[in-house]
Amino acid sequence: MLRRTPYLVLLLAPLILEAQERSDLRQIMDRLDRLERENQTLADQVRALRSELATSRGAQAASPAISATAEPAPITAPIEERIAVVEQRTQDLSQSKVEASQRLPVTLTGMVLFNAYLNGGASGGFQAPLVASLSDSVSRGAASLSQSIIGLRFQGPRILGGGQVKGTFDMDLWGGTASSLNHLVRLRVATVRVDWKNSSIIVGQDKPIIAPRDPDSLSQVAFSPLTSAGNLWLWQPQARFEQRFALGENAGIRAQAGVYQTSEPLASAGPEYQNTLATSRPALQGRFELWRKSGSGARIEIAPGFHASQTHVGNLSIPSRLFTMDWLIQPVPKLQFTGTFFNGRNTAGVGGLRQGFTIINDYRYSAIRAKGGWAQLSYLATNRLTFNLYGGQESNQTADLLRGQIARNFSYAANVRYRIGSNVLIGAEANQVRTNYFGGPLRLVNHYDLALAYLF
Repeated sequence: MLRRTPYLVLLLAPLILEAQERSDLRQIMDRLDRLERENQTLADQVRALRSELATSRGAQAASPAISATAEPAPITAPIEERIAVVEQRTQDLSQSKVEASQRLPVTLTGMVLFNAYLNGGASGGFQAPLVASLSDSVSRGAASLSQSIIGLRFQGPRILGGGQVKGTFDMDLWGGTASSLNHLVRLRVATVRVDWKNSSIIVGQDKPIIAPRDPDSLSQVAFSPLTSAGNLWLWQPQARFEQRFALGENAGIRAQAGVYQTSEPLASAGPEYQNTLATSRPALQGRFELWRKSGSGARIEIAPGFHASQTHVGNLSIPSRLFTMDWLIQPVPKLQFTGTFFNGRNTAGVGGLRQGFTIINDYRYSAIRAKGGWAQLSYLATNRLTFNLYGGQESNQTADLLRGQIARNFSYAANVRYRIGSNVLIGAEANQVRTNYFGGPLRLVNHYDLALAYLF
């Protein structure tokens, strides 16, 4: 009998699996039925409230004026508000049936961005040139949708200590080539964060902790505006901790510290050392923001920061050290002044010019000294119309450079945005990049852009 048992189990296995599948299907169907019943109940409540509203309005029209000596009726929420609440609950419940598998809210966001642009002859063939090319090329004009963005926003559960879990996931179509039929999806920013009352933990891919701000532009979206001209921008994996301290109701401190993964460029190492370069290294970063606001809409934020890492190539360990300062100054609601400054050496791994160091021989190197930053002045003329003027540069010490490397890259731009609808923007921008090559010429390239953005 024992010998026949395995064969009996094999014969009964399909029946057991089929029963299990039926049980799972029954649970799913029961859940859907329960949701449908709840939706129907809420819909009935909406109809009843609407009927009550119509009846009460009729009664008010037919009734005489209320005596001044009559006792006041108990204060209750207006029927319109109650209807709105119930309708919102109905929509939320209905939406939950098509959300994430864990039944948590997910919101689709993004931007369809159309750019028509014209570049000067030193663009290097790029849509939005970051540096002026050494060689001339034919002036190029075209149109593109490759800077369009697709994003998701996640609302997670509450966890231990009352922490709220949230997430973001942003992609664009910048991958592939310039061909309109060869766009590939590319990851931009993706984060998961847990927020408690006064502290947060964030992991994912984002800008450096020391450089959270960006100029405003619809022309340069695939990369942060002023990349290679004062804006340390590289979206890289990282983990950070944030602690918030209140200094009364209108002031506070936000302290951030974490580990950021650098991206070391092969161009710095030279052909003979490229196969020995560690292309990613951990960096320690910190930022400490002091903020204050007033009831008139004025606000000020000032944040010093630091970056420390080591670049490993061959037998060398080359330091990267940076001091940073970023700010937002808003004296009145319609005027904003923002920017960032940095000073240090070997900036390439966090988004500076892609020349962080030079190797003299197997035992000697030079970590390129660099300083730079950017600033933007914004005027919010109306709720629909905004003007921005911004510029930035990165300068490298020529004593640390090889001939042909970039000594200074300077870029400035002006743009205007107009909101023609609640989620439709049009914009125009003019930009110039001026690049000084060590031992070579000064090159410049002009960039003109017209943009139409549909936000969703």
